[in-house]
Amino acid sequence: MKKIIELLAKKHKKISTMESCTGGGVANAITNIEGASSVLEFSAVTYSNEYKIKMGVNKDIIEKYSVYSLETAKEMSKCISNYANSNYGIGITGKMNKEDINNPYGENNKIFISIYDRDNNKYYNKEIIASQKTRKENKELVINEIIYILNNILK
Repeated sequence: MKKIIELLAKKHKKISTMESCTGGGVANAITNIEGASSVLEFSAVTYSNEYKIKMGVNKDIIEKYSVYSLETAKEMSKCISNYANSNYGIGITGKMNKEDINNPYGENNKIFISIYDRDNNKYYNKEIIASQKTRKENKELVINEIIYILNNILK
């Protein structure tokens, strides 16, 4: 993550996150690095559909595709980028080793990641399987994937 912070700072770019299943893990990984305040604009943990919608996620997208979908992750990444006026927005949603009685749709253990590049109106998307035994390990899996994607975007 240190390299990502350095690249963002060097390019004078800002980033923001809207996280669900990672519970702020990405924002935490960013803020663990000295100098993060120069690149992190805003971060939101939106576990509930209600707060995803309050942050700008289109309710119709959630109803049509489910909260556990790439379409919802894309909405999250774009909404947080626009809300925070940041160059990049990260949206993460999915199920990690747990069924959700409030949202029965969507595959268990599938995580949807979207990084929105506002300057180029482009999405970088990835679906991964939460294959680790613990929630903590699965969060680390997601964070490492995001680092990989950002590294490729910022090269």
